[in-house]
Amino acid sequence: MPALELKDVAKTFTMHLQGGLKLPVLRDVSLKAEPGQCLVLTGPSGAGKSSILKLIYGNYRCDEGAILVRDGDATVDLATAAPRRILAVRRRALGYVTQFLRAVPRVSALDIVAEPLIAEGAVTAEATEAAAAMLKRFNVPERLWSLPPATFSGGEQQRVNVARGFISRKPLLLLDEPTASLDAANRAVVIGLIREAKAAGTAFLGIFHDEEVRDAVADRIVDVTRFSAAVAA
Repeated sequence: MPALELKDVAKTFTMHLQGGLKLPVLRDVSLKAEPGQCLVLTGPSGAGKSSILKLIYGNYRCDEGAILVRDGDATVDLATAAPRRILAVRRRALGYVTQFLRAVPRVSALDIVAEPLIAEGAVTAEATEAAAAMLKRFNVPERLWSLPPATFSGGEQQRVNVARGFISRKPLLLLDEPTASLDAANRAVVIGLIREAKAAGTAFLGIFHDEEVRDAVADRIVDVTRFSAAVAA
């Protein structure tokens, strides 16, 4: 059973501030990712790569088609699921890792990274220990762990964010340029985490502009141009 399957997904944006102008973005998107497999989306800027990830995660609602995600023994169509059901799938089965951290005032880096495990029911001490190990793996200096990441550099914030995204081993992870501003050492950390998670059965759908990272993790490359209504127009 696939961890993820898209069937004939289409998306059109309505520009309400421009008289209801319709802007087709994606059409006939069909793909699937099996457990332990990494699919990488490629294509020019504006082709719709990030839009596909946002449709899967539920940030956008699709106009047509099905978005099937495995949640335990069930398969959920996120294209038609109620918001509460989408949130439940996110908690258990679906993660989304980007290059940007939504910094929370006065919350330490250690607590931010540990929070997903605590939300899943882990004991606080164990979650904190796992978060410390992850921050150490991403070469975040220990003196910063107790500080809020809002004060960090952009690269340090990104490392905290990616550490948070990978700490919870969900069955399906969406990756939107997680290595965009990382140095070579930390890009290698991300490659290692993806390979470990794949070996444990996690499925990935990702966007990587870094060819070295993409070639190191991709099992299959999907050119989004063939799904892009914007490019076709």
